[in-house]
Amino acid sequence: MPLQAKALEALDRLPMSDNPILFPNMRGGRIDFRIFGRKHWRPAQIKAGIEPVRGLYDLRHSYATFALRAGIPVFAVSRFMGSSIAMIDRHYGHLALDSREHAVALLDALALERAVDAAWTSHQRPARPLNNTTSRSRTRRRRRLVDARWTARLVSVASSDDERS
Repeated sequence: MPLQAKALEALDRLPMSDNPILFPNMRGGRIDFRIFGRKHWRPAQIKAGIEPVRGLYDLRHSYATFALRAGIPVFAVSRFMGSSIAMIDRHYGHLALDSREHAVALLDALALERAVDAAWTSHQRPARPLNNTTSRSRTRRRRRLVDARWTARLVSVASSDDERS
């Protein structure tokens, strides 16, 4: 999980410890977040006057919201949170409204780049019409080998036209 500079500065101020766990429980082990939520998180929110009181899991939603609003790509947010891109899009996609405009801008830039590249190509051929009124000669399709990953050998694949001839 990427941390902001403010969080890294706070971590640097913590006393050094031999424990590999950053925030251990009283016995040096991992914190049980169900107990932490009931005994510490909830009372701290009530004392601070936070309404409505939120669960620890809500921090996950806050992170996703702030990250997407900051312009972090959905793919990166999904990796940081350990969630699928589809889940992030389903729950938070409405927060990344600018992503559509950004995608269009990138595609426009690519189209412009391609238009510039086209000037450097050799002679340009005229485009073929969409509906071809002349019939094409039937050409025999070539067999090709396909890697059928579940077998140890290559399998020859042919269309039904090839099998009749």
